[in-house]
Amino acid sequence: MTHAVKAAGVNQQVLLTSRPEGIPQAEHFTIAERPVPALGAPEKREVLIRNEWLAVEPAMRGWVNAVANYSEPVAIGAVMRAFAAGRVVASNDPRWKVGDAVTGLFGWQDYALVGSDVVERRIEEDDLPMSTALGVLGINGLTAHHGLLAIGQPKAGETVVVSTAAGAVGACVGQIAKTLGCRTVGITGGETKRKLCLERFGYDAAVPRAAVDSLEDLKNSGSPRRRTPYRRRRGGGWLEFFRPRGGPARSRGSGEAPLVGLARSARESSSESSSCTRPVTSSPCGRSVTRMFASSSCRCSVP
Repeated sequence: MTHAVKAAGVNQQVLLTSRPEGIPQAEHFTIAERPVPALGAPEKREVLIRNEWLAVEPAMRGWVNAVANYSEPVAIGAVMRAFAAGRVVASNDPRWKVGDAVTGLFGWQDYALVGSDVVERRIEEDDLPMSTALGVLGINGLTAHHGLLAIGQPKAGETVVVSTAAGAVGACVGQIAKTLGCRTVGITGGETKRKLCLERFGYDAAVPRAAVDSLEDLKNSGSPRRRTPYRRRRGGGWLEFFRPRGGPARSRGSGEAPLVGLARSARESSSESSSCTRPVTSSPCGRSVTRMFASSSCRCSVP
């Protein structure tokens, strides 16, 4: 049975019009207006969603570049791929009712007509802003939660060092670690982000990335000797900085080093890049953290 409410007649969409070389700019996109799509035959099990929140994330850069990645590049002329949150306005799948708040890869557009299997989940948290489904209660929060608790497993009194500490995942990691009774040290891209870590995210200490050349610098920031470094979205020198010794899951000293992404490598676009599947440590399901959480192509130098 089909359920629907009356939708507006125009669907604004952001389309990818050219491949960026480097950081995507407005010139690589265009805004198109098309009719709001209608449900197909009942057997297609489709839902029409009115998007209310659209995500803009670093991973999207890899989706528009013509380089090897864990997913196919967005096609030229296609709606920009993106996570979104909105409400069902029409459905021919009994699992999804009109008015349901949902999230999934619905793209940068007002209305998304998708197969019901594209819907990730129903947003049950009606006492929180819907936007949290794309952040702390979305893939960023889940990445932080699983990477820190299931992989890093820090204990009260230990120190969690978070690189890209002011990012969407890093900010969550720092706050979760604090609830466990850990000391948190953030490594950031500059003074503005350093202050954000201290004043907004509650880190015990934070240092600009450019000011950290050795472990001594972290100690001088007020970090005690024992630490549990949490690797977050920086490759190259930072990967070498916490280079494993004596096994892939070991960092220098005593600690674990979960790796969940390599954003710098994503910026180094190259035809030689390939999706990183090298396990740094394993998850309970047996897949590597890199495979589960990497949001970009990388050229790892870790043996």
